Amino acid sequence: MDYFKKLQDLLQLEREEDRYQYQQLTQSSSVAERRTNGLTWYPIAIRGSELGLGDYLTVEVERTTHQDLTHQLRGGVPAVLFSNHDPKTDRVEGTISYQNGNRLKITLLTDELPDWSRNGKLGIDMLFDDSSYDEMQAALKQANGLADAGTNRLINTLIGAASPTFLPDGPDIVIPRLNDSQQQAVRKSLSANELAIVHGPPGTGKTTTLVQLIKALISRDHKQILVVAPSNAAVDLLSEKLHDEGLNVLRVGNPSRISERLTALTLDHKMAEHSQMKEARKLKKQAGEFKNMAHKYKRSFGKAEREQRKALFDEAHRIMKDVATTEQYIIDDLMGKAQVITATLVGANHYTIRNRNYHTVVIDEAGQALEPACWVPLLKAQKVILAGDPYQLSPTIKSAEAARNGLSTTLLETCIALYPQAVTLLDEQYRMHEHIMGYSGRVFYGNQLRAHASVAHHALFPGDTALTFIDTAGCGFEEKLEGTSSTNPEEAALVIRHLTQTVAQLGEFYSPAHFPSIAVISPYKQQLVVLNEQLDHAPDLQPYRSAISVNTIDSFQGQERDIVYISMTRSNDKAEIGFLSDIRRMNVAMTRARKKLVVIGDSGTLGSHPFYADFITYAEELNAYQSAWEWM
Repeated sequence: MDYFKKLQDLLQLEREEDRYQYQQLTQSSSVAERRTNGLTWYPIAIRGSELGLGDYLTVEVERTTHQDLTHQLRGGVPAVLFSNHDPKTDRVEGTISYQNGNRLKITLLTDELPDWSRNGKLGIDMLFDDSSYDEMQAALKQANGLADAGTNRLINTLIGAASPTFLPDGPDIVIPRLNDSQQQAVRKSLSANELAIVHGPPGTGKTTTLVQLIKALISRDHKQILVVAPSNAAVDLLSEKLHDEGLNVLRVGNPSRISERLTALTLDHKMAEHSQMKEARKLKKQAGEFKNMAHKYKRSFGKAEREQRKALFDEAHRIMKDVATTEQYIIDDLMGKAQVITATLVGANHYTIRNRNYHTVVIDEAGQALEPACWVPLLKAQKVILAGDPYQLSPTIKSAEAARNGLSTTLLETCIALYPQAVTLLDEQYRMHEHIMGYSGRVFYGNQLRAHASVAHHALFPGDTALTFIDTAGCGFEEKLEGTSSTNPEEAALVIRHLTQTVAQLGEFYSPAHFPSIAVISPYKQQLVVLNEQLDHAPDLQPYRSAISVNTIDSFQGQERDIVYISMTRSNDKAEIGFLSDIRRMNVAMTRARKKLVVIGDSGTLGSHPFYADFITYAEELNAYQSAWEWM
């Protein structure tokens, strides 16, 4: 079918570009450069090893230096153990099976550590991970076959071949802690046969609504539900909230940075606690002893020794088969008892749940989900609930060609356009002062959003204003190009000056221990370096430094702060604004603030784009416009 054929072609373009960028990053780089880019742990120390299923050796290692560097190593990713003695030959491939903090376990394609592992320094290199692309392509191929057959109601609906249907008299359910639009979202989702969409603008309580909706689905249908999202962080948040509501949640997959509280929900932890596990551990130990005895015959090659060695290996294999049977029983038992299974989109094909089906699948943060990844969980469902906001961050796509030809369009956007009758907009927000909400509400949400009374007029102190735009036009604050990023040191200095004055004012109302939280955001990474540097050299801000976070827009998605500063950075006589033209990203930035939003930029440059020209007009209407000259 053309629909899936096109997606398969676009995904192939993305895979090729992703691999090309990865190779560019790794081929000519030194171990130190790869470590800086987050692709390598080096040096490492081996802390232990054990034989697992299929006689593969699992080795636990620890980073011994550079422990504060961020990295991309995580469970499920292919990797290689290497020695710096001769990295080209002294290497053995495997898969990272677990990662937490500065320790990880790698399952190697061997049954014992090679001799070279005792010489030289060791490291772990991440390899290009094709597995998620393989999963997505397989899902698209399967969906294509089902679409051609034409009998799957959910697929027909999602590709636009049939409209979604709803039960005529939906459930009359009342959940006191939800507002009207949130209750409406629950009711519509319960009455949907194939598809319901929960559209949650910033601060409207989408997660709260989803948790209550999932509880309602379980209490009505008593069926297990699969809950998925594009990122581990989003899955972990929902897992935690569902667990807090008393549901039996099983977190599947290899979450790389799960919080301590969440460890108890993982399959590994629940297996370790299971009553049958003691027996499996005892058997494993026994098998290990037999294998160790067999390895002692390694260099004795007499007939009797060979037979003895074979007999020991055979016995170890037999015991490991019993272990596998016991472990499978434990997994089946835990899976059967769980009310909610949670995983990432591609993690929905984790070996433990690969062949399981569900009546309902919930996809959260669907506005950030690549459509091919959504088809992995969708193939397991009769009904889907999509939750998210198409006006916040979109999926990250590396191939410009694939993005241009439609890979950047999400299933959420497609379904909202096709089936407005399936959508419930959550229309009351609990985060922002109404002046902060107003512009986004007008541009993105058709003036349908309203601020709850508890936040509509809240201020940091009596008489403070919630919104300020400081215009640097005519001040000579020229941007500078740094590599592929832009900086504007004078604008950064103005941000710090203004922030210093704000903090001084707040000092009259708040102690450092109860100080309002502050975010300083810029779309440009190099500008953040400049801002951090200036922040570190601002003596008046040091007592409050722990309350101030400086980061990119993307890293603040889903978060909020009392005060947000946005340094727009771009200022040039050609009125070029680069990726500031991605107004969805700017929507995220502007809606992180609870009580105060300060935007600093050059109206001469920004005003070339209608979104910013209208924002400046909006600020003027509210008497929130100031010239930077007042601060010079």
